[in-house]
Amino acid sequence: MKRFFLMTLCGFVFSLTGNAQIQDRPPFGMDKYYASASLSNFNLDYTKAESLKMGFNAKGGYLFEDDWMVTANLGYDWHKVGPNALSAGAGIRYYIEQNGLYLGAGANYVHRHKFDDFLPTVQLGYAYFLNRTVTLEPEVYYNLSLKDHVEYSGFGIRIGLGIYFE
Repeated sequence: MKRFFLMTLCGFVFSLTGNAQIQDRPPFGMDKYYASASLSNFNLDYTKAESLKMGFNAKGGYLFEDDWMVTANLGYDWHKVGPNALSAGAGIRYYIEQNGLYLGAGANYVHRHKFDDFLPTVQLGYAYFLNRTVTLEPEVYYNLSLKDHVEYSGFGIRIGLGIYFE
């Protein structure tokens, strides 16, 4: 009888240990979802055509492979001088898992009053984990305007909170 209880206890402990190992997945592992909200620019975006502006961005994503994410985003930019802008886009992101850096590329469609533009973009960011699922994500980006490169292309800074969930 003692053997039966000992074997049952050992089986129970091994099953818990095996389950814990399955749940301890890498932070940027396959089949995770991502949601983020961020603020951008803070009047740090340099373009000739714009003065003070601030943007709000919402982004969602899916890790289709370890360290590779496909993203979709919506944005709203407020401009002190000139029309405000709405944007929608898609992109891809690659995480360097050893240090939390990520590289991204994508394209955005931007609509302003009587002005539409297509902006390819590249990003370099850092995912700093506050806990197992929530990150603080500072990011530097460059948008390239295809309509008027000199007037509407520019660098910017974005800071956001991201959530990774299964």
